[in-house]
Amino acid sequence: MARTSERLRPRSVRAKIVALLMLPVVSLMALWSFAAVTTASTIGDAERAKDVNSELLAPVADFVTAIQTERTVSARYAADPKSGDADVLTRTQAATDNTTEALLAGINSSSSDAALLNSALPDRLDKLTDDAKGLAALRASQSGGNKNATKAESIASTAYTAYTGIVEDAFAVTGALTGEKGTTTASEARVVLELSRAREALAQEQALLAAGGAAGKLTDEQYALFVGAVTVQRGLLKPAVADLKPEHQKAYNTLLESGSYDQLAAIENRVRSAGPGESAVSDGLLRGWDDSASTVLRSLAKAETEAGTAAAAKANPFGWDTLGASGIAVVLGLVGVLLSLLVSVSVGRGLIVELLDLRNSALEVAGRRLPQAMRRLHAGQGVDIDVEAPMRRLAGDELAQVGTALTAVQRAALKAAAERAELLSGISGVYVSLARRSQVLLHRQLDILDRLEQRPRDQDELQDLYRVDYLATRMRRHSESLLILSGIAPGRGWRDPIPLADTLRAAVAEIEDATRVQIWAVPRVSLNGGSVADVIHLLAELVENAASFSPPSTKVQLRAARLRDGVVIEVEDSGFGMNEDAMADANRKLQSEKVDLLDAKQIGLFVVNRLATRQGLRVELRNSPNGGVTAAVLIPENLLRDDMPVHEHEHELAATENGGGGRTPAPAAALIPRQRGE
Repeated sequence: MARTSERLRPRSVRAKIVALLMLPVVSLMALWSFAAVTTASTIGDAERAKDVNSELLAPVADFVTAIQTERTVSARYAADPKSGDADVLTRTQAATDNTTEALLAGINSSSSDAALLNSALPDRLDKLTDDAKGLAALRASQSGGNKNATKAESIASTAYTAYTGIVEDAFAVTGALTGEKGTTTASEARVVLELSRAREALAQEQALLAAGGAAGKLTDEQYALFVGAVTVQRGLLKPAVADLKPEHQKAYNTLLESGSYDQLAAIENRVRSAGPGESAVSDGLLRGWDDSASTVLRSLAKAETEAGTAAAAKANPFGWDTLGASGIAVVLGLVGVLLSLLVSVSVGRGLIVELLDLRNSALEVAGRRLPQAMRRLHAGQGVDIDVEAPMRRLAGDELAQVGTALTAVQRAALKAAAERAELLSGISGVYVSLARRSQVLLHRQLDILDRLEQRPRDQDELQDLYRVDYLATRMRRHSESLLILSGIAPGRGWRDPIPLADTLRAAVAEIEDATRVQIWAVPRVSLNGGSVADVIHLLAELVENAASFSPPSTKVQLRAARLRDGVVIEVEDSGFGMNEDAMADANRKLQSEKVDLLDAKQIGLFVVNRLATRQGLRVELRNSPNGGVTAAVLIPENLLRDDMPVHEHEHELAATENGGGGRTPAPAAALIPRQRGE
């Protein structure tokens, strides 16, 4: 995941500036796109709502009104054919047929998109289509003989139920379309549907009382249906009106406050109080019912149309009511996007040019001018800071100030490097002077100790002389370290090759507690004389470091093994080891090309670095299995000479000569031939 984010991150200055400036532009474009899509969606919804209204909602509403009227006329005619007007029924059925044709035409034109509007809509349309096509059969069932009252009541009840079922199927289609987004000019479709159901309840009341009035009595079933219809009508009408838009509430409030509705409500109350039977449909009780019911139904249908289908038909998809603030947001957003692009390109181009100039200047300083000046300083040559980094006058622009700051940093780096070079040169001279003086005195001291060791003495005195010899040898090694750090080769050396075993023992003899070092079997090879002094010094530094950082009761293991590329020597202690950071830092100091003479914490590592570099050795520290640290030194093949063929079982060294036999070994001067230069 981290690699993926790294790849996606812009690398060049141009890419970063473009990404920085394009982010707000892209964000603005995204907001504008969202506003544009939303506006287009609003327009599409308005267009689709108009199509749905003209093809389905309006034909369904007209069909429902015609069915309600035909239901009332058919119920009255079925209850008493003699008192009913056959011409009225015929005209009503003809009107219903006209609305049926319009309905079927609308269903056919929208059938392909029905499933997209609502998944349940196709089945409901199919059912309503079947109902419309079955009107002829329904009417035929009512025209049969109804010679007795019981037969007439049955036919009237059947007709009422059939017509009511058709209306419910029509409402099911309307309900499936209420989820479709309408226009802002129309009221909520669900509210209009509730008002339609309230009107249907009133139409049911009219049909029930028409059938009862024609038959001369209201049956128990008709009475129960009437009471239920009154309850539904009153429960839906007034609450639904309160949810309409204010401009659509006016027509309904006018109707609810009119005398026709009050008379209608009063008759409903009297019929409910009278109960089933002849009294419920007496002439005195139902006086004015037909006129009031017809007036209220017409008013409800008109108000319903104005609140729903008529409002949707009048809506303009591109008008202010539909677009409103979103249209202004789209226009202003487009202007903002164009201005943002123009400003971003202009500002970004200028910023990129300035940053690229600043980058090129910084790379010139860091890659060429400053390193060249540093190399001249390290070589001891003088550097004119004013010529190398002329100071610029501080400008008002921030990028120009950055350039001035870079010049100031360059001047500070050159000044610090010059001062450091002078300091290191002085320190190096002091090192050389002190080391030379100390070497003269130490050589004289070692000569005196050598003569004293040759005289006959008892064992205790000889051991004391050996200890003094060890201290003097260590002091001589430290003096040589000063010369090595100063870049000067020490004076001692050998002309002839020296066995590797003697070289290891000489290195061990240069530490204070040599008895703690155990030398294991050493390959029978010799080391070139010119490399012996440096290898002894290097190994002595590593062995002394191992003995210093391990408990006094533990042994320091010194091993050597022949490899194809040379000989590897391992110095292993049993100390507390080093953590990963300390180990990495130590190896970095051992392998670095530059030696910091001002870092006095681990001066021995820098000495080993200089010696290894001069002789072409490889030195590495690593954690040992015993918990301590192992220093591995690889002596290349070009510094070695085989004393005899190397075999696996021929590497041996007497236990009495390995430094672990319990006695104090002889000093280095007694182990190998005297060095030249002493």
